[in-house]
Amino acid sequence: MPPRFAATVAIALSIASPLHAGPRCAALADQPLAAPGSVTAQAAGGTCRIEGVLRPVPGSRIGYRLWLPEAERWTGRLQMLGNGGYSSDMPLAAMEAALARGSAVVATDTGHSGDDPAFARDAPQAIVDWGWRAVHLTIVAAKALTTRFYGKPPKYSYFTGCSTGGHQAMMEAQRFPADFDGIVAGAPGADRVRLNAAFLWQFLANHRPGDDAHPILDAADLKLLQDQALRRCRSAGNAAGRWLVDPLSCRPDPQVLQCRPGETSDCLSPEKVAAARRMYAGARDPATGKQLTFPYLPGSETGWSSYWADPRQPDQPARVGFWRWWAFTPGWTWRNADVATTLRQAQARLSPVIDATDPDLSAFRDRGGKLLQYHGLADPVVSPLDTLHYRARVARRLGSDRRTLDRWYRLVLIPGMGHCGGGPASGPRNLATSIERWVEAGIPPKRL
Repeated sequence: MPPRFAATVAIALSIASPLHAGPRCAALADQPLAAPGSVTAQAAGGTCRIEGVLRPVPGSRIGYRLWLPEAERWTGRLQMLGNGGYSSDMPLAAMEAALARGSAVVATDTGHSGDDPAFARDAPQAIVDWGWRAVHLTIVAAKALTTRFYGKPPKYSYFTGCSTGGHQAMMEAQRFPADFDGIVAGAPGADRVRLNAAFLWQFLANHRPGDDAHPILDAADLKLLQDQALRRCRSAGNAAGRWLVDPLSCRPDPQVLQCRPGETSDCLSPEKVAAARRMYAGARDPATGKQLTFPYLPGSETGWSSYWADPRQPDQPARVGFWRWWAFTPGWTWRNADVATTLRQAQARLSPVIDATDPDLSAFRDRGGKLLQYHGLADPVVSPLDTLHYRARVARRLGSDRRTLDRWYRLVLIPGMGHCGGGPASGPRNLATSIERWVEAGIPPKRL
């Protein structure tokens, strides 16, 4: 478990309005928190809007925002919202929506500024902050400040996030099971080192050695592949054929798209067929045949081109900064990288800090926590197989069958939905009310 922190924070507050919330904001001054730092707050519109900084260890600077509605509007809930990718941006629109529902709401910048993994250059503590520390210490501080503001602790605490937010959600359930009563984890890229290896594999599988500028399969080819998968595996449950109802049972065959003699359009060359097969299969260890990365499902093909390369520099793989500044050295290159060795070495260095893959959720379960996961089956970023694999590991670890697991941990798979939303099918709705009804009234969600 990560170390505990004991220190005192000096809180300096500037109140810009004499609203009713103002005196309670001011009363927060010079109170101890769990980690050293500072807080400023502004009372406006009946809300105490707090901006805080935590500095638990040298080299760490964790920023956060906590918004507290008037006591008369507060539901007793404290809602934390997750982040996306490697971005320090906080989900301000979602925070406003939570505030409008009467929740106290908090988010963090995960301990850095920017949206590229290069933020960790010469800043090893920023990796720890991003991996687990920022979310945990932020909710600890938020609970303390919320309790002082209202004179009583939150009755219920919730976390909701997707992608990196889902990763954060799973890290909390595993490492800090007492932080939240209810957790919503969408498309959780929680096996983070392996996820970045999957991006690397997609780039390598779709480029000729020595030619980084010209992918073998282009966007038009991916559309051919997806259309072929839809035709091959169309289900009566989706008569329009716009998405696959059950891509898990679909076995597309790129060979049927191979150009016949004389064909030059709407077909694939043998080289492209081979690349498609590599990408459908995912990376395997050439020495053992072991599956290294989770393959992406049929029906997600048109999204692959957005994630195999860096959109700012498409002649290099996505997340190069992760490999250079987190896992290895600035001189690392993909050109001579073996995915099996790269993954194994990176996991040895980083998994204890950033991977949320521990299947032992017994502590979260035993204190009455509820975990709601959702994942789009057309996700081109985080394979749904990753989430399914983790849930199966939890079931084995805890000796639970599906019915027993569903009492506190549910997974909703959404056909046709992309990454956290998008795609031809509609995304999840009513996430907040779904988890609240489950935690507070014992009514589990049947659909999203």
